[in-house]
Amino acid sequence: MELDALLNYPRALPAMSRTVTDLLTEMNKEDPSPKRVAELVGQDPSLTTRVLRLSNSAFFRSSRRIGNAQEAVALLGMTHVRSLVMAAALGASFKDVPGVNLAQFWRYSLRVAEISKSLAGVLRQNESNAYTAGLIHCIGDLVMHIAMPDEVGPLDMVVPPLDLQRAGAERVRFGYTYAEVGAGMVERWHFPAEIVSALRFQAEPFEGDNYDTLGGILHLASWRARAEEIQMDDAGLVSTFPDLVGLTLGLDLESVLGKDPEEWSFSQALSAFID
Repeated sequence: MELDALLNYPRALPAMSRTVTDLLTEMNKEDPSPKRVAELVGQDPSLTTRVLRLSNSAFFRSSRRIGNAQEAVALLGMTHVRSLVMAAALGASFKDVPGVNLAQFWRYSLRVAEISKSLAGVLRQNESNAYTAGLIHCIGDLVMHIAMPDEVGPLDMVVPPLDLQRAGAERVRFGYTYAEVGAGMVERWHFPAEIVSALRFQAEPFEGDNYDTLGGILHLASWRARAEEIQMDDAGLVSTFPDLVGLTLGLDLESVLGKDPEEWSFSQALSAFID
């Protein structure tokens, strides 16, 4: 399937609820209203539950338990709440994806989000954008499995979705990767241009005329999380470390490994995605 046809496939892009659409509209304003955002979140019980599960996870390390949407907005701030709303909306939208273990997928995505946020802090980049981009960086993989399972399934048998060589294999087989699919998807959802660009260039953030710092962060974070997922040993980490991307960002192997999450399982946050 061609990329344009894939992005226009009616069942590939889950429809956002009216509440989420209204939330995005409000949060995209120059001066969004915290009160209005909290009211909108509170209108959707399922969304509220998912947002609170993420709010109270170790990622945000609040000193007190957050009990409602108003407290989430007040304690975490608008940028983090935006991340949580989008994460919760995506978790609710993708429920049954052929050939994808959703528990593994979201666990991996949460790992990438946490590592991306940590690396962004080191590089003095926007940590909220990095967390959001990390969380949704592989969303194109779900879209591909939904829209073209008969084409993606055989590739899964040879190069599994979380294999380090997956993007290259997709490029050879389809002419595009999950990165371009995800970028096209979030662009239609009116995500910030920085996040769209990072998703699009994450596989090759510094190739040709590209210079996408957030894309480079995603590249390193996804490498690390995939290496952990397949339980790569120390020799494997050394041999597969993306040296060019690391050098361009000023990050070596030890500095990236130093940003490993304290907890790899993320069971509390994962409950926001898997009912």
